[in-house]
Amino acid sequence: MNVTLRQMRVFAEVARRLSFVRAAETLHLTPPAVTMQVKELEAAVGLPLFERSGRQVALTTAGEYLLVHARRLLAVLKDAEDAMARLKHVEVGRLDVGLVSTAKYFVPRLLARFREQHPGIELRLQVSANRDQLLALLRGNEIDLAVMGRPPRELATRAEAFAAHPQVFVAPPGHALARLAAVEPALLENEPFIVREPGSGTRKHMEDFFAAHHLAPRVAMEMPSNESIKQAVMAGMGLSFLSLHTIGLELASGLLAIVPVQGTPIVRTWNVVHLAGRTLSPAAEALRYFILEHGEALLAAQDAALLGPSAVQGDTR
Repeated sequence: MNVTLRQMRVFAEVARRLSFVRAAETLHLTPPAVTMQVKELEAAVGLPLFERSGRQVALTTAGEYLLVHARRLLAVLKDAEDAMARLKHVEVGRLDVGLVSTAKYFVPRLLARFREQHPGIELRLQVSANRDQLLALLRGNEIDLAVMGRPPRELATRAEAFAAHPQVFVAPPGHALARLAAVEPALLENEPFIVREPGSGTRKHMEDFFAAHHLAPRVAMEMPSNESIKQAVMAGMGLSFLSLHTIGLELASGLLAIVPVQGTPIVRTWNVVHLAGRTLSPAAEALRYFILEHGEALLAAQDAALLGPSAVQGDTR
């Protein structure tokens, strides 16, 4: 096939976004240019790669097969680019950083500070709905670094903890449990809970807490995002268990209240993660070191303002 790397890059981006317009924005091209590249690739392959129905775009069977090979090809090319960058000892190029949705509340501030020191590096964020989606990006070599809570055991990675990650029970202001000085875990069993979907790290930590106390949460509703859960709790639909790093504005504004459950906050860790068999580019190494050096101080100051300087303690497994 007479296929170019440019066509494969454009094809992979359209397949990732399932949108010609959004792919064009990411690639800094016009939508007609993206359409032309895909049409030329389809002509070279001899098969349609996308099914189009109005604004809806879906991969054909041929497109799904080609995407597997395109990702492999682009991953090898990225490795070659990184190797050349190491030989030149430069910190330029593009970094793809993946993060779970809970981390989007603080990672952009870290990256903004990083860009001040490394203006030659282009950063691209990919926010995953949950941990499982982020692992898929790592497994597919679609990101250089990931910021996540629970390190993966199902994938060969190098995970380095850089900051505490407190998680707390929350309620609407004025809730009876939020007014108590200390809440026995057993008092939570009859409360309706609004929770993240299975596969979420926050959901697992909540279930682990209840299991450790031989309790079962009464799940009233599952929601796929922290924002929708916060809105539901504020509306009085139930309690929830959330990362402290997602509720700073709501606590400061009096829209949510922490329930002082005995044994909480549950403190885990934030980790910066990359594939164990992948050699990082100088740019990726620079970002990794920056996160390890500055991440803890940024989050510790935020946590102390919300919980007090001595409140963030506990199990950091």
